[in-house]
Amino acid sequence: MSESSIRVQARLKDGITQVKALINHPMETGARKNAQGELVPAHFIEEVQCKHKDQLVMNAIWSGGISQNPYLSFNFKGGEVGDTLTVSWTDNLGKSDSVEAQIR
Repeated sequence: MSESSIRVQARLKDGITQVKALINHPMETGARKNAQGELVPAHFIEEVQCKHKDQLVMNAIWSGGISQNPYLSFNFKGGEVGDTLTVSWTDNLGKSDSVEAQIR
């Protein structure tokens, strides 16, 4: 992908890093029908991860029950201003994306 499907903000406050991520993804359950009455194939994110200093700080297992273009927010301890995090996802079709962001 030329432009990442993930937008991330990470801010440190009182020793806790708050990460906010918005992921551009269709998140189809496989149960919806299109205008012609045919089922739209399932296409959803299965796993989202965040790593800080090569350590996994967040892992989420998702299914088709998550809304289109999902928003995710979580906190972790141990980050410092200027540190880099990597947020990545993998979907049920084998597609994936990742992005790096600095803690501010």
